[in-house]
Amino acid sequence: MFRDVTFGQYYPADSFVHKMDARFKLVLTLLFMVGIFFVRSFAVFGFVTVFLLTVIALSKVPLRSILKSVKGIIVLLVLTAVINVFFADGEEGEAPLWSWWKIEIYVTGLKQAGKIFLRLVYLVVGSSVLTLTTTPVDLTHAVESLLKPLRIFKFPVHEFALIMSLTLSFIPSLIDETDRIIRAQKARGADFDTGGLVKRAKAFVPILIPLLVGGFRRAEELANAMNSRCYEGATKRTRMRVMKPTWRDAIATVAVVLFFTGVFLLYGMADKWGNVLWLYY
Repeated sequence: MFRDVTFGQYYPADSFVHKMDARFKLVLTLLFMVGIFFVRSFAVFGFVTVFLLTVIALSKVPLRSILKSVKGIIVLLVLTAVINVFFADGEEGEAPLWSWWKIEIYVTGLKQAGKIFLRLVYLVVGSSVLTLTTTPVDLTHAVESLLKPLRIFKFPVHEFALIMSLTLSFIPSLIDETDRIIRAQKARGADFDTGGLVKRAKAFVPILIPLLVGGFRRAEELANAMNSRCYEGATKRTRMRVMKPTWRDAIATVAVVLFFTGVFLLYGMADKWGNVLWLYY
C-alpha cells in the first residue's frame, strides 16, 4: 500500500524532461498547476490530458509509475467528489436527478464533482512528473536559486532549501520503514486487512511508535554525519553541478506558455461561446 506513494522518489532515465534545468521544471510545473484551476469544461480537460500524456512520453517515465501517485490518494479523491455531488446546489430552475429527504443530486453537482476530481488528479500527476524526473538535490538547488532575492530580507534561503531536501529524501525512507514494520507485524499475527475503518485505524497504532523511533534515529545519525563533516549552513558553499539553461528549457517554456495562453483564452471565451465550444459540457 505504502509503495504506491511516489512523491520524493526519482526515476532515472535519459529523456528530454530529465535533462531540463530543474529551475525551469519547477516554475513550469507551478504554472501548469495554476492553469488547471482556470479550466472550466471537460472539452478543455481533454486538451490538458493530451498535453500531460505528451510530457509523460517525453519523460520516458512509465505511466504505471505516474498513476501510482494517484492510487495512493484515490480515497481522498473519491471522498472529495462525493461531497461535491451531495452538497452542490443546482442552477436556478434545475430539477434534481435524485432526491431523498434533504439530499438532492443535480447535474450541475455531477459536473462540478467531475471537474474537481480531474483537477486533483492532474495536480498530482504534474507534481509526480516533476519529482520523478528531478533528483532531490537538483530540486533543492532550484529552490535555493529561485529564492535568492529573499536574502535581501535576511531570509535563510540555504537553510530552507536544505530542510526541503532532507524532507524529500526522508519520504522514501519512511515509506520503506513503514512497509518493513507492517510485514514484521503481519509475521507476528497482526491483521491490517480485515474489519471496519475504526478497527483498521486501531491496527496501525502499534506501527507509529517504532516508526517514530526509527525516524528520530535516522535524524540523529544524519545530524552526527553532518557535524563530523564540519557542515555549517551559513558558510558559502560551492556546487559540484552548476545548472545552466539549454535549448530544451526554451522549447518547454514556449510549450507551457502556449498551453497557459490557450487555457486563458478559452476561459475568457466561456461566457460568450460556452454552448458552441462545449466549454461547460
